[in-house]
Amino acid sequence: MGVNRALVSVLSALFVVCAASSPADTSTAVARTTSPIAELWSEPTDLERQDLAVGRWGAGRAPDPRDRFTFLRHKTHGSSPGMTVHDTRGRVWHVKQGREAQPEVFMSHVLAAIGYHQPPVYFLPSFTVIDSSGAHDAPAGRFRLADPTIIPRGEWKWEDNPFVGSRPYQGLLVVLVLLNSADLKNSNNTMYEVGGRTWYVVRDLGTSLGAVGRFDPEPNDPGRFERRRFITGVKHGYVEFGDYHAVHADVVTHRVTVDDVRWACALLARLSERQWQDAFRGAGYPPEIGGRFVRRIREKIAEGRAVAGSPSRTLGPGMP
Repeated sequence: MGVNRALVSVLSALFVVCAASSPADTSTAVARTTSPIAELWSEPTDLERQDLAVGRWGAGRAPDPRDRFTFLRHKTHGSSPGMTVHDTRGRVWHVKQGREAQPEVFMSHVLAAIGYHQPPVYFLPSFTVIDSSGAHDAPAGRFRLADPTIIPRGEWKWEDNPFVGSRPYQGLLVVLVLLNSADLKNSNNTMYEVGGRTWYVVRDLGTSLGAVGRFDPEPNDPGRFERRRFITGVKHGYVEFGDYHAVHADVVTHRVTVDDVRWACALLARLSERQWQDAFRGAGYPPEIGGRFVRRIREKIAEGRAVAGSPSRTLGPGMP
C-alpha cells in the first residue's frame, strides 16, 4: 500500500511538471505551423509576365529622372553614401549611392518577382538635387520610396521567426547564396505593416553579386561572381556552399536540403533570359556586364536543379 502511494505521488509530480512545461512548447509549435507564410512569400502566379526593369511596383510609382529633388538630410547609417530627398509630387525617397546601389535594385526586383515582399525600389543613373548650394547633378542612386502605407515595425531575426524550416524560408536563403548576397545581418531585415498585415522583408541587399567574405566584401563585381562556386557538395542530404563565407553564413550551413535547392532553382528558372537582362538593365548595368552576370546565374540555376537528386559527394576544387 505504501509503495502504491509513493508511486502515485511520483506520477502526480511528473504530471504537474509536464503540464507546466507543455503549454509553452505547444504554443510555440502552433505559432510556427499556423503563422501565414504569406507574410514572407506568396506564389507568383504572374512571374513569367513580370517586368523586372521597373519591378513589381510598376513604372507609375517610379521617380521621374527629369524631376528636381529637394535635399532633406544626409544618410547617416550603413557604409554607403546617400541622402533623403523629396520630389515635386511631395514623395519622400531614401537614396543610396555608391557601389551597393545597383545590386540592391537588381536583388529587390528579382525577389519581388519570385514572390517575396519588397518595398518600392528604383534606380536612377543620375538626378538633379536642390540643396543649400543650389541645383546640381548627383551621381546614380537606388531610390526607395517612403510610402506612408508601408510602415516599418522593427527588425526580424534569421534564426528566430515563424518561417524557419519552411520551404519559402529555405528557398529564400538559397536565392541569396546563389546571388552572392554577403550581408545577412538581422539589422537588414525589416517587418512592415501593410494594410493591417505584416510583411517580413529582406532589405539593404547591396552587398551582392560579388565577393562573399565576412569583412567588407566587394559587391557588384562580375569577375568575382563568375569565379565563386555555388554548390560544393551534398553531405547527409544537406547541400554544402563551401565558397560562401558571408555574415550569418551559419543559417545555411548543414541546414539546406537538396529539395530546398531544387525548389528555389525551379522558381528562378521560370524567369526568362529577357527578364534577367531587364533586371540588370533596370539597375543601370551596361548590356555586356549584365550579360556576364546572367550567364553565370543561369549556370548556377542549372547546377542547383541538377545536383538536387545527386548522392552524397564532394565537387571539384574551387577556383580562385
